[in-house]
Amino acid sequence: MHIGHAIHEELKRQQRTTAWLARQLCCDRTNIYHIYRNKAINTDQLARISTILNHNFFADLSSELDEAKGK
Repeated sequence: MHIGHAIHEELKRQQRTTAWLARQLCCDRTNIYHIYRNKAINTDQLARISTILNHNFFADLSSELDEAKGK
């Protein structure tokens, strides 16, 4: 799973902008674009983004791992 793409897709699904997410994270938009490009992310940052977007990206990752194991 490319977590940056997943975050970007969820943001679009919620019809929110990159600028909105940047304001929520108290950072510059360029930092958000960097997140979109990253395949991996710090767990603290992912937890904050999950809370802000009200979407459990950890569950998504877990589900993908289960599928890869054949569960």
